[in-house]
Amino acid sequence: MELRQLRYFIGASEAGSLLQASARLHVAQPALSHQIASLEGEIGAQLFVRSSRGISLTEAGKIFLEHAKVVLADLERARTAVQESGSVPRGDVAIGFTTTVGLTATMPVLGACRAQLPDVRLKIVEAYSGFLREWLLSGRLDLALMYGDEPEAGLFKRPLLDDKLVLVSGMSAARTPRKLPLSALANRALVLPGRDHGLRRIIDDACAPLDLRLNVVAEIESLGSVKRAAEAGIGETILPLGSVAEEVAAGRLRTAVIDSPAMSRRVVCCTNTTRPGSLAKSAVGTLVHDVLRHMVLSGAWPARWIGDPDSRLERRGL
Repeated sequence: MELRQLRYFIGASEAGSLLQASARLHVAQPALSHQIASLEGEIGAQLFVRSSRGISLTEAGKIFLEHAKVVLADLERARTAVQESGSVPRGDVAIGFTTTVGLTATMPVLGACRAQLPDVRLKIVEAYSGFLREWLLSGRLDLALMYGDEPEAGLFKRPLLDDKLVLVSGMSAARTPRKLPLSALANRALVLPGRDHGLRRIIDDACAPLDLRLNVVAEIESLGSVKRAAEAGIGETILPLGSVAEEVAAGRLRTAVIDSPAMSRRVVCCTNTTRPGSLAKSAVGTLVHDVLRHMVLSGAWPARWIGDPDSRLERRGL
């Protein structure tokens, strides 16, 4: 199997036809067809379905495509790692955020990276923790900010902060005490993510020992839409305090503390222990640590810092 065969295969899958792929790849169509046929013969599976309308991936082709992308990405990482040895960090770094972390951390991390690591190009992905975990293990992500520090094979988790969950209400809702017991949630109309969402699982797990049944009037997967629903008075919701700080400061939402130690999430920086490192990956990991620590200590992210106390930002007086 040759690297050019992988490049041809990926190019053909993206183009949707051999004619278009040959033009994009600057290779004659018969030669392209021959290389793909040779690749299918070596793998022992048909990768494309051919028709008058072009080509489409088979199920085997879809599986092989994910692996082919990882192989080429690893090759690029290896090339970059050699080139950057002893120099400034540069190259691509793929980082994943859970959606609620993304609401708080994406812009500060992106801004700091542009200012401090101008030769590093971030690829930021927001997804459920389960997807982030899978993409870390497959090599599609270099690091991810996720919830939970339970040990997992193949992953290293660096604890950063504990994020408190709060009850979030629109300004038109009846005022609530600044702190309320977990049992009080049963009497409120709630808008929450679906049961497969990590945030919803924490909420349900916290309520289970009390046999507490919540009145969930709507399930919305988009956390931006969840906040807008609370702001419109459709229902209240439960979110990390940092993810609604902007709306609270603007007077569009208000929050109340839920008096339960279970209503908290631990944010960790997660990496794959089996993947090779790079100067850029290490630099981004340090930057993320420093940015989040500064946000917590400055109050921009209302949370409790539990990570490494050492910070480059602090040494710079920031």
